[in-house]
Amino acid sequence: MQKLKLDELNRVSVDEFKVQEKLPLTVVLDNVRSMHNVGSIFRTSDAFALERIVLCGITGQPPHREIEKTALGATQSVEWSYFENTVDAIDWLKENGKVIIAVEQANNSIVLDEYQPDINQRYALIFGNEVNGVSEDVMKKIDDCIEIPQFGTKHSFNIVVSAGIVLWDMFSKLKASRS
Repeated sequence: MQKLKLDELNRVSVDEFKVQEKLPLTVVLDNVRSMHNVGSIFRTSDAFALERIVLCGITGQPPHREIEKTALGATQSVEWSYFENTVDAIDWLKENGKVIIAVEQANNSIVLDEYQPDINQRYALIFGNEVNGVSEDVMKKIDDCIEIPQFGTKHSFNIVVSAGIVLWDMFSKLKASRS
């Protein structure tokens, strides 16, 4: 086995990315503090060809050197918006037909592996602050809540790890349903 060279990866250009079919997912970052986390989520969103990222509150916005360090240019390919208030972002997303899902540990949450998205819906996944999670005022406006099962002593993933797990799961389920 031999690793592929960069020119063998069949990467699309930014222009090609902008017009290709997107996964019907939007990521919402609710007051995420770390610029590196923001950049990593841009990069992951590019990898799965998501529709958009919505940055809210204190979440850093491009252009920013610390975001670009981990985004590696994904801020140029992935569409993004900024809202000062996450609740306003949720209202806008609902007006635009999105099902709002928090990724959070909460009563009545659905375990990720048991959650089955509807291929006819468009989704917005909310990831919260690194310390406090998804804010309480946002939790009052969600349609569903999914939780990543955990079995150790911490019951806590870094937001980027959580995003990677949940986005891969949703990608797999939505792509498999469309095939």
